[in-house]
Amino acid sequence: MARRKRNQKQSDETLVDIVEVRDQAQGFMDANQNYIFGGLVALVLIVGGFLAYKNFYQKPKQQEAVEQMFRAQQRFEQDSFALALTNPGGGYMGFLDVIDNYGGTDAGNMAKYYAGVSYLHLGKYEAALDYLKDYSPAGEVTPVMKHGALGDAYSELGDFDAAMKQYKKAVSAGDNEVLTPYYLKKIGMLHERNGNMADAKASYERIKEEYPGSPVSRDIEKYIVRASQG
Repeated sequence: MARRKRNQKQSDETLVDIVEVRDQAQGFMDANQNYIFGGLVALVLIVGGFLAYKNFYQKPKQQEAVEQMFRAQQRFEQDSFALALTNPGGGYMGFLDVIDNYGGTDAGNMAKYYAGVSYLHLGKYEAALDYLKDYSPAGEVTPVMKHGALGDAYSELGDFDAAMKQYKKAVSAGDNEVLTPYYLKKIGMLHERNGNMADAKASYERIKEEYPGSPVSRDIEKYIVRASQG
């Protein structure tokens, strides 16, 4: 009988606790409903504003950026890198202006890669590094391109350790029939420069075995022989 009373008392206390928590929660909602409602409205506005930004601002800006960058890309393909950067002609923007005016778009991001490679060809390696580092690649090919170009810039500056790191990142960033063996060869050549002939040979043999159809593999045998004799 005493046990039933204790159990009943515990049940009553639990019920009281539940009721108190419910009442406290209801009291909080009543006291702060304007604040909570305002927060929900703000959240809806933020989400709606983000969608509106993407659809009514960002997409048109992207289209504008693509149109503006068209002539600079032509100059780039013609190896007119200085013109591509600042004055491609026809009233169109160079890569630097596209970056300044459309930096938040995909085209503006791609302009950073173009600018970095342009500076690389112009021998302005520090500027090349700045723009290439700011470029955000996506997919399987552009990460390889970014790290490979960074490796070239570091190599031109004589920082061969940093160049090696970037070439290795380029190789591991994606498996491309043309670019991957190209940077594997550069890794091998840096190993040779450092006197690491076994590592150089391993890089060249990987090209021969994994990428036999690539342009780089056509004369890779002589590199294997040279590394073997070293």
